[in-house]
Amino acid sequence: MSRQALRALLAGMGAGFCLAGAAMAQPATAAASAVSGSAVPAPAPYTEVQRLLQAGQYPQALAMAEGWLARQAADPQMRFLQGVIQSRMGNAVQAGDTFTRLTQDYPELPEPYNNLAVLHAQQNRLDEARAALEMALRLNPGYAVAHQNLGDVYARMAAQAYAQALRLSPDNAALQPRIEALRSALGDVAGTAPAGAPVSPPTSVR
Repeated sequence: MSRQALRALLAGMGAGFCLAGAAMAQPATAAASAVSGSAVPAPAPYTEVQRLLQAGQYPQALAMAEGWLARQAADPQMRFLQGVIQSRMGNAVQAGDTFTRLTQDYPELPEPYNNLAVLHAQQNRLDEARAALEMALRLNPGYAVAHQNLGDVYARMAAQAYAQALRLSPDNAALQPRIEALRSALGDVAGTAPAGAPVSPPTSVR
């Protein structure tokens, strides 16, 4: 494989990461606050925001989410949806801020760590992506999407290590089969839409 082809492989490997879905377990503190007080608040428009998100109507979805958050600023589910919408709209900095604040306010939730990792991976910040995914898996060892994303991160790190080895030792015949095997294994990953953006899982929003 030529160096140009290897660079193309590395460049295309970020497309396969999965964002966590829009459905997220409510933390106990949020559930308790939702039922406290004498007045019964209007139901949150989660379903309508998700419908707009799935329909690709991102500005409308974001406006509805932010309208709700203007009244219920601490709502973790709507904040999570806000971050997903920002990711879909390509506002990586805003989405990163949203997910980071969620990890600070609700550190028991694994989904924001997963989606934050997707954003890190898309920016080739693989060590930070790995750390965020490992935290998500400490919180929920059965989180399949985070396992998938962590595997993709390790694969990208391996590809970068092989690329560096190839630069340092272009005549090393042992590298070629490894690179080809990795390229074959990542072919499907490079062709999938980022889960960090779907609404049903991470499996970059699903």
